[in-house]
Amino acid sequence: MLEIEGPAGRMCDGIARRAFLRIGSLCLGGLTLPEMLLAREAGAAGARSQAVIVLFMAGGPSHIDMWDMKPGAPAEVRGPFRPVRTRVPGLDFCELLPRHADVAQHLAVVRSFTHDLSVHDDATHWVQTGYPLLNARGRGQQQPYQGAVVSALKGPNHPDMPAHVAVPEDYRTHLGFYEGPSFLGAEHAALNSGVDAGLTRHRAPEFLLPARMTPERLERRRGLLDAVDGWLDQTERSGEVATFGRVQQQAFHLITGSRVRRALDLSGEPDALKNRYGRQLYGQSALLSRRLVEAGATFVTVNLYEKDVDWWDDHYTLEQNLRKRLPLFDRAFATLIEDLESRGLLEQTLVVACGEFGRSPRLDQNGGRGHWPKAMSAIFAGGGVRGGQVIGATTPDGGEPAERPLGPGHLLASIYHALGMDWRAALHDRQGKVVPLVPAGEPIVELFGG
Repeated sequence: MLEIEGPAGRMCDGIARRAFLRIGSLCLGGLTLPEMLLAREAGAAGARSQAVIVLFMAGGPSHIDMWDMKPGAPAEVRGPFRPVRTRVPGLDFCELLPRHADVAQHLAVVRSFTHDLSVHDDATHWVQTGYPLLNARGRGQQQPYQGAVVSALKGPNHPDMPAHVAVPEDYRTHLGFYEGPSFLGAEHAALNSGVDAGLTRHRAPEFLLPARMTPERLERRRGLLDAVDGWLDQTERSGEVATFGRVQQQAFHLITGSRVRRALDLSGEPDALKNRYGRQLYGQSALLSRRLVEAGATFVTVNLYEKDVDWWDDHYTLEQNLRKRLPLFDRAFATLIEDLESRGLLEQTLVVACGEFGRSPRLDQNGGRGHWPKAMSAIFAGGGVRGGQVIGATTPDGGEPAERPLGPGHLLASIYHALGMDWRAALHDRQGKVVPLVPAGEPIVELFGG
């Protein structure tokens, strides 16, 4: 076990820490090296996008009050908000999302996603891995998160960057939700970026060496590790020990390199741009996601789950919650699209915003909407997506698809397809069992001009 003095939290391998960065004996699982290289080579030829940003809206955003409004329905169905028209026929948004209308030409809204798991954990596992799972919290993550799959099959866009980053952190320990690498091994876990502690209860950025740990001290410890590895080379090295070495090397490389640190430092961004994004958690996180993909990260997940602020589980006082939350999200999301376009990065970067399910068709006595997996919306931009369109439709009350029903597998297959990955490919778990990337579903052809 290697220990490097450092702050509490999690670092590039995603493993929980207290007073140390601990790099231990880890399992590889997943693909063999030849399989991984072949998969990457096969995918590169058809790549539309180089990177993906997923804004994951944990809790389940209300599709009816945001992206699939029902202005002609009874009051208890249509809710408290009016639609804002855009220049795209049939593409209307909530009045609290006016900046969405400004970038509507880039957006494709899919209104007909559906599944049948109404528990947060179970639904999240399905949407993020492609595999349904009952009692997910009790059973734990069974399949690798999409970001870990991209890390294994595609890798980073720059050798000095991690492939998979979570802003400000993944959900594996905070909520029991599922964004870990599972059998792919810790080398494909997200690097957790941290965030400005002045804006939120999330922990501050931790991807720094403490002042007392100079590069020289770190290098001396690395020399000790190399001596231990030399001894191990004289013995039969197991797959676990081999993975251990790779994760150690990755950790040293990222900690001592400057490219990651520069990407995580927002201080050099112009004040005017920071103001456009919004000087709060939504804005800062969206800006950071752009910096990360610009620096060479391949898959960035933005997770915001401050209770009553960013958590979309609106069982109570939905109107009050959305009036506070939607303008922040709207500003950050639209500015991200505009910023990527102005830098020539939008066609190379797929942006997706969605949750694990939608909300119930009728407001209840508490002024909220319940969990509703039968209908949900997701929004796409960039990465080869044909913008200015609506795909699918729901019934007049927004309760279920009326046309083009699509499942979680269609969402994942579309993301993999945008990255030029073969969504029909399979992994192998630790027992050698074949695990398809997408067990059910295929890319949504309309998204890409089909």
